[in-house]
Amino acid sequence: MLRKIRIVVAVLIFSAVTLLFADFTASAHSWLGWTAKIQFLPALFAANFAAVSGLVLLTVLFGRIYCSAVCPLGILQDIFSYIAGRRRPNRFSYARASTVLRVAFLILFALVFACGFVSICSVIEPYSAYGRIASNIIAPVWAWGNNALAALSELFDSYAFHSAEMHFRGIGVLAVSLLSLAVVGVLSWRDGRTYCNSVCPVGTVLGFLSKYSLFKPVIDASKCNSCSLCSRNCKSKCINFKEHAIDYDRCVACFDCIDACKNSAISYAFAFGRDRKSAECGHKSVSERANLKNGISKNGFCRGGRRGFFSSLLFFAGFAAADAAEIKVDGGLAPIRERRRPKRAYKITPPGSVSAANLADKCTACQLCVSVCPSHVLVPSRSLESFMQPEVSYENGYCRIECTECSKVCPTGAILPIGVAEKSSLQIGRAVWTASRCIVNSDNMQCDNCFRQCPTGAIQMVPKDADNPKSLKIPTVDEARCIGCGACENLCPARPVAAICVEGNPVHNTI
Repeated sequence: MLRKIRIVVAVLIFSAVTLLFADFTASAHSWLGWTAKIQFLPALFAANFAAVSGLVLLTVLFGRIYCSAVCPLGILQDIFSYIAGRRRPNRFSYARASTVLRVAFLILFALVFACGFVSICSVIEPYSAYGRIASNIIAPVWAWGNNALAALSELFDSYAFHSAEMHFRGIGVLAVSLLSLAVVGVLSWRDGRTYCNSVCPVGTVLGFLSKYSLFKPVIDASKCNSCSLCSRNCKSKCINFKEHAIDYDRCVACFDCIDACKNSAISYAFAFGRDRKSAECGHKSVSERANLKNGISKNGFCRGGRRGFFSSLLFFAGFAAADAAEIKVDGGLAPIRERRRPKRAYKITPPGSVSAANLADKCTACQLCVSVCPSHVLVPSRSLESFMQPEVSYENGYCRIECTECSKVCPTGAILPIGVAEKSSLQIGRAVWTASRCIVNSDNMQCDNCFRQCPTGAIQMVPKDADNPKSLKIPTVDEARCIGCGACENLCPARPVAAICVEGNPVHNTI
């Protein structure tokens, strides 16, 4: 029964989190946004003490329930492991814990985070890793399916579905997402919860707390016939049936062992004060030497898997440096000149992020804000220092004054909630006009796109030659009224770089 309850809760939360990233209507968050805000690291970054305290209390009371029923990456591993188990049941065996490796990853994670490279930390952080998988792999498939249904329904004069816009976010981010999926998928397919118990920093922290949990799976040695079914069904490889012992550091409270035991020798019971390696065991433990020997011979994180994993980490570094390719389409018949993103002295950060420093310190690059942006102006950063964190770019649209979707969904506090009134007076950047690129000067043609599209009236047209009443007009920018929405940059016809571009504000201002 416990296992069934855990599976139902896991399916519901996994589906809800996935829908947050896949929903192109941006309507799911109002109902399901809480599932992102109860994830451990986002709650910690957002100083959501209620959520963090709740997760810590849950672990101290019941063990690593979070890893098996709340964490989307943990649930994804269970899905891979379940499929592999259908082909090869009873495939696991007890393995010695990779304590040195998991502590090393935790220390490395803490050091990199302390140095301010939060985007690098997010590579192995579970919620953010799954967020990128959902945003860059699952969401496009979901959109393609929707668009196929929309095209099919049109054949029958039905408009129950409408097509969703799709934008390529860059080869670097896609490669990291695919590699994350491949690493997690291969490790869980072969060895169950290896990623959780060898790499994941959240799993390591919660594993330490679960040693002292009040309720645990315990083995009654008097009922056990050493059939090893519990050990062979334990995806954490933490049950030593020979010693009737469970390593609670690695146990994720999945309850698979309880269902597997035919003699009811394992139960989930109040077990405070029991030794974590010999719960309800009436026998003395074997020597440490024998234990080590058994662990080395059956270590789930085998040599080949370890080599493959560290090779994958090298790929992360390579893909982090890769430039994102951009897809450009045009329905006209004129020759296409590629539109290039302008070089900015300061990147533009989303409204509500307060400053570039705040975003860099708190953003885990889960890309939920990128997924819900209806104008597609939020894109994953391609720079190494903020890789995969969101930044504003105006190739696909501009930041509409009435839109505050990204500020509603951020679970970490990197983007704070703002209202429409506040958004309309928030200056995230300012427009800068470059005379040499403007078609008024380069092609001797009148153009006033920037003037007509500016929602705040920050752009005015003035005569190029004040002494000539028939002179062409050029734009001038009133920085005191410009909010950096990017409408002028997005709609500027100049190529390859717009003649009027937005320069980001390191700290957002109110005008």
